[in-house]
Amino acid sequence: MDLVIEAGGTGEKTVAVYRALREAIVDGRLPAGHRLPATRALAADLGVSRGSVATAYERLVAEGYLSARVGSGTFVAVISPTTPSRKAAADPLRPRKGWPAGPAPTSGDEPAPRYDFRTGIPDARLFPFDAWRRLVAAEMRVGANNPGTYGSPAGHPALRAAIARYLGYARSLRVAADDIVITNGTQHALDLVGKVLLRPGDVVAVEDPGYPPARRLFEALGCRVAGVPVDEDGLVVAALPAGCRLVYTTPSHQFPLGRPMGLGRRRELLDWARRRPVAVLEDDYDSEFRFSARPLEPLFSLDEAGRVLYAGTFSKSMLPALRTGFLVVPPGLRDGVAAARQLSDGYGSPPLQAALARFIDEGLLARHVRRVGKEYARRHAKISHALSEMPQMSLLPSAAGLHVTALLKTGKTATVVKAAAKRGLAIEDLTNYATSQAGFVFGFGAVDPTLIDEGMAIFADLLARHA
Repeated sequence: MDLVIEAGGTGEKTVAVYRALREAIVDGRLPAGHRLPATRALAADLGVSRGSVATAYERLVAEGYLSARVGSGTFVAVISPTTPSRKAAADPLRPRKGWPAGPAPTSGDEPAPRYDFRTGIPDARLFPFDAWRRLVAAEMRVGANNPGTYGSPAGHPALRAAIARYLGYARSLRVAADDIVITNGTQHALDLVGKVLLRPGDVVAVEDPGYPPARRLFEALGCRVAGVPVDEDGLVVAALPAGCRLVYTTPSHQFPLGRPMGLGRRRELLDWARRRPVAVLEDDYDSEFRFSARPLEPLFSLDEAGRVLYAGTFSKSMLPALRTGFLVVPPGLRDGVAAARQLSDGYGSPPLQAALARFIDEGLLARHVRRVGKEYARRHAKISHALSEMPQMSLLPSAAGLHVTALLKTGKTATVVKAAAKRGLAIEDLTNYATSQAGFVFGFGAVDPTLIDEGMAIFADLLARHA
């Protein structure tokens, strides 16, 4: 317990100890139930007499701030809660001019809704925790991978090699371990690319509708962000702005519409990029889960000019809490991206990365993806069927990922979303993704499969009432 007292004589020291303890209790630094040090120990720490501390304790007990328990010690009592605050005059700092104002950061502590159709959340109940716990425990043992040392900013060598092999058979990518930099998820990958490639004022093209955190990140870096429309074949290449420095796209499963970018459009985009000083950042965030059709080759596989960077994540295929993803970069950017990683947060967790390498190499990731993919396919089919039966909705085709999207033919979406929340039904408004199209996005990774029919029935009723 750190207390600062300034006093002269014995009486002043007693008052100073009393005031310091009382302030610490009132502003919450000493919470209710906290056991205080013995008077002799605190007196030695503060450099005062034991009598000064004992007198301060007695006064605080008498006033109800402390409670003394015979044989147990002195504890902070439960008092009326107060909110710690700082004087307004002592809080002059604000975000810099131009910092993008966005929604408040989510804490992750909110209770899950009963009918949870939020996007981007896999089903943690399906994850093989026992196998994962075994691997992590093995790597945390002293001597296993020397967990007491610093790690490489590019990532654990075994994990980079395992990802290279996994991408070879799962996505037909020909990459080497040296091409890969491990990241704390996709958002971290976007930040690293932005820091290495972009300057304030550079133009970045993003899909519209698209992934809002990507737009906000590039704006935070001082870039000018241009929304580019998406049609049935994907990003409209003809609408890309002149002088663009980076194109951010989700060609395997467009977020949030769900359509894949057609092969012809992919080749058109790569040809456009080949003739300009521009990079293409391909975000392949959840295409491991496919429900029909053969996946198209990633842009990275088709690229012959070295313009494409490929970002992937284990947040959807495994768990968001692992905070692990990767970036496949051209040779000319390897050192720059690794240096950016070292400057931003140093490196990731070597034991966790080593455990993930074993999880991949032992075939556990592929087995997990196959098993949960079958379950997600059932949920995808059930939700798609329910939406196709609603005359007000126009279901957009999708064959991969963890969400489906449907357009609203007539009416307003905001009132439906608000009414749904009151019924414990969490759905997402398509207009949240920077588009003028009215519609809804349904994630199916987090929802209890036994509640899908009930949830969709509630949505149909709310649609009839409020749209």
